Amino acid sequence: MQIRQYVQSAKPALILHPSGVVIGFAELEQRANRLAHYFREAGLREGDTVAAILENNEHVHSVMWAARRSGLYYALINTQLTAAEAAYIVDNSGAKAVIGSWAMRMVCERLADHLPNGLPKVLMMADDELDGWLRYPECVSGQPATPISDEREGDLLQYSSGTTGRPKGIRRELPHLPPDEAPNILMPLMNGVGITSKAIYLSPAPLYHTAPSFWSMVVQSMGGTTVVMEKFDPEGALECIQQYGITHGQFVPAMFVRMLKLPETVRNSYDVSSLKRVVHAAAPCPIDIKKQMIQWWGPIIDEYYASSEAVGASFIQAQDWLDHPGSVGRPLVGVPHILDDEGRELPPGQAGEIYYEGGYSFSYLKDEAKTSAAHDTHGWVTVGDVGYLDEDGYLYLTDRRHHMIISGGVNIYPQEAEDLLITHPKVLDAAVFGIPDDDMGQSVKGVVQTVDPADATDELAAELLDWLRNRLAHYKCPRSLSFEAQLPRTDTGKLYKQELVVKYSA
Repeated sequence: MQIRQYVQSAKPALILHPSGVVIGFAELEQRANRLAHYFREAGLREGDTVAAILENNEHVHSVMWAARRSGLYYALINTQLTAAEAAYIVDNSGAKAVIGSWAMRMVCERLADHLPNGLPKVLMMADDELDGWLRYPECVSGQPATPISDEREGDLLQYSSGTTGRPKGIRRELPHLPPDEAPNILMPLMNGVGITSKAIYLSPAPLYHTAPSFWSMVVQSMGGTTVVMEKFDPEGALECIQQYGITHGQFVPAMFVRMLKLPETVRNSYDVSSLKRVVHAAAPCPIDIKKQMIQWWGPIIDEYYASSEAVGASFIQAQDWLDHPGSVGRPLVGVPHILDDEGRELPPGQAGEIYYEGGYSFSYLKDEAKTSAAHDTHGWVTVGDVGYLDEDGYLYLTDRRHHMIISGGVNIYPQEAEDLLITHPKVLDAAVFGIPDDDMGQSVKGVVQTVDPADATDELAAELLDWLRNRLAHYKCPRSLSFEAQLPRTDTGKLYKQELVVKYSA
């Protein structure tokens, strides 16, 4: 995977919004090469790891490209983490270099307090000064702008969201090939959504997540322009689409919800006609929300289901989805199998844990037990999602295994109630989960974030509960409903439900 062949292109490789910073292909090429030379000079070799604590800024892609060309793993650390949490990833990954930025200075300067073996020797701080850290990019300015002589393909060392404990390092064996010869695991999806060198791709999410980092780089490698939002906001996304003539973009359902909750006059004031195809993933999208988006943007909203582990993937285009609403598509990588708790394969229409056969191999870094637990006796792999296949082989997601509520011996998947709640005009976000109950084992609890904070009243709570019970079996509905000013949701739309479980179990 390279950008080298596009250095003569007049198109930008990267645009940051709203700052307007533009990086051309030639400049990105030179930045990546200089940093790759620096890594080699500092002693980093194929298989070593670089940790990056960077917000969405002009340096992220230079760091990623430099690492990939040097045969390095690059761990992109969530910028919402504390210094202790970030230090865990630096230590667990065995990082031999860390690069931070002025925006993340407070985290970087406290890393050493939480690293038993001290900081790595190679420390760089982008656009800021910090004792013991070299100022980047000034520290590499004397390095050659030409490629290193021993280029090898590196890879992202992705850390999971950590919604059920410490984040897991997800590591794949390097291909041990020059970048031009290494396989591109995203090409099936790129082809599915029609991305070419003419694409102007919008990346609205933080680049420390797997999909935004991978997709934005692949678009650049194909000669397209990546427009990166420095921070997502719903109207800002529409502004980007209109201003830059965005042709493609990747969103998560929570972003759709926030755009749909904008006043209609605001939504209709932006021209989105440049869009050719949009894709979403990371979390299930409520059927009604997706229908509203298709009504607004047209039948161009595609969907894929995959995981950071890359064990398998499915894909469905918008028109096909309208015929199979709620599906995440048919297999694109690997073969899905639906298994019950005893490991027996289930027939179409019955929900069970999703396993994939034939996907890419991986391991959880320094955790053989967890790696082994993800594989069954066939060697098929699961990441803990639950769903079913229909008679035509279309996959439907039910929920995450660890989200299941058991009330009175009945299994309840809360996603169904959440998907309904979020379609109510006064609801911006919703979480449904189980809390301890002396009689039932668990009872179903609901928590809602309203569009207008003034609506968070006992009267609305009662109204929402009645509204749900008119649309869903009563046993699936919350027995009580509370309000939060902000739900603990990641940038990719995943809920940290454990925080809510602890709070409402007290």
